[in-house]
Amino acid sequence: MAAPPARADADPSPMSPLTARDPPGRQAEKSETACEDRSNAESLDRLLPPVGTGHSPRKRTTSQCKSEPPLLRTSKRTIYTAGRPPWYNEHGTQSKEAFAIGLGGGSASGKTTVARMIIEALDVPWVVLLSMDSFYKVLTEQQQEQAAHNNFNFDHPDAFDFDLIISTLKKLKQGKSVKVPVYDFTTHSRKRDWKTLYGANVIIFEGIMAFADKTLLELLDMKIFVDTDSDIRLVRRLRRDISERGRDIEGVIKQYNKFVKPSFDQYIQPTMRLADIVVPRGSGNTVAIDLIVQHVHSQLEERKLRWDMAALASAHQCHPLPQTLSVLKSTPQVRGMHTIIRDKETSRDEFIFYSKRLMRLLIEHALSFLPFQDCVVRTPQGQEYAGKCYAGKQITGVSILRAGETMEPALRAVCKDVRIGTILIQTNQLTGEPELHYLRLPKDISDDHVILMDCTVSTGAAAMMAVRVLLDHDVPEDKIFLLSLLMAEMGVHSVAYAFPRVRIITTAVDKRVNDLFRIIPGIGNFGDRYFGTDAVPDGSDEEEVAYTG
Repeated sequence: MAAPPARADADPSPMSPLTARDPPGRQAEKSETACEDRSNAESLDRLLPPVGTGHSPRKRTTSQCKSEPPLLRTSKRTIYTAGRPPWYNEHGTQSKEAFAIGLGGGSASGKTTVARMIIEALDVPWVVLLSMDSFYKVLTEQQQEQAAHNNFNFDHPDAFDFDLIISTLKKLKQGKSVKVPVYDFTTHSRKRDWKTLYGANVIIFEGIMAFADKTLLELLDMKIFVDTDSDIRLVRRLRRDISERGRDIEGVIKQYNKFVKPSFDQYIQPTMRLADIVVPRGSGNTVAIDLIVQHVHSQLEERKLRWDMAALASAHQCHPLPQTLSVLKSTPQVRGMHTIIRDKETSRDEFIFYSKRLMRLLIEHALSFLPFQDCVVRTPQGQEYAGKCYAGKQITGVSILRAGETMEPALRAVCKDVRIGTILIQTNQLTGEPELHYLRLPKDISDDHVILMDCTVSTGAAAMMAVRVLLDHDVPEDKIFLLSLLMAEMGVHSVAYAFPRVRIITTAVDKRVNDLFRIIPGIGNFGDRYFGTDAVPDGSDEEEVAYTG
């Protein structure tokens, strides 16, 4: 027989360190809804693995999410919930995966409140809370009618779209972005707008059926069951459904007795045996939550990965420059403009003027690598002309803020109706790791050729992260063009070996970076020189370090 899950209310002892001495939690939990009757439903064996059966080591979930809103404010700090953390080495592979926590329990047991308490206590920079409530199935007209009269069983496994849940998590593990439905409990239907999910350091997946599928269980590194007294759950459900969902007390009680309680006894309570930890009294059990947080912190330490710029710098020394690199021909005109913008005595007006000229030449050069096809047009003289036309669907420009946005006017000048997106990547000053803090991309970008713009690329860290974001949005690697006025060989190698099909286009390549990862001889801090802002403190170049260029 398999050992029972640890309970967080056991007496203190060497064998059972989890104790519960706190008063019962009184915070209302978010949603778990009500359901269609299936008196003799399929046995639980169809959904759950047999107790005592050994499992192969689980892979940890690599994922991420955008919540509503895309950040979570706690009493301690603001936690970003949108954007990928830097889990990519110099080869562009993801070497560490997220820690996925499953939170199960009955309706209104306090799962969401417990999840938010864990998030706040963890105090990690990238975290996600994903609710199973998002994955209720779309109802037929007949089922909608039943739901309107409290005659549909939302607490049955068949009420959830497990195929969508599993495919979503699997795709997230592959580092892809996904769309998650938003459920409207008032109308019992999915809203028109879906939300986008990305990766995170920690993912908390909560729901009444969080442990009710074998494949889903294998995606969770830690399983917690929130065990709250049925009377408390009923009171919370009454308060929530009446005040938040506009339902009457008679309908809520009818639904509870007919569907919620029987489904809990048949499908939810038996999954308690699959939990690693059982937390009685939910959010009131702060001792258990503290112990859970300690365990998660220890797991995160084992998965910790620092963005090693020294490794990036030495990884490709003495290698020839890649075939995917194209450098604008160094004509006397191009070299003359480089001389002007590299000169520290150049005025800001001249710096801007000659930078813009170089940007225009760079973008014109980059467009020659787009696919073209033969086409025939008729001239005003009535003659046919055999020419060329763009063979793609659309061109989108994406600037890496802030310096990359200075290239947008040049792109707009040569590409009619071009779409523009932006990405903001900043360095965590404590860890030295690049972090994605803002993202705005046009819809359906996966069909476009994307011109990714940054004025200087030193280590390549920000460029790699930006390319990874585009790949997460299903942009094919060979449709991405990285454009920069100046690049270091280190950055060229890092990007090229991480993403061998990305086209890299620049006006010049310098050989070295210094100990502060600034390009030598370089161009200085492009953003400060262009925008006329004060220089950043010594040791942190805006594009090259603070924006991890």
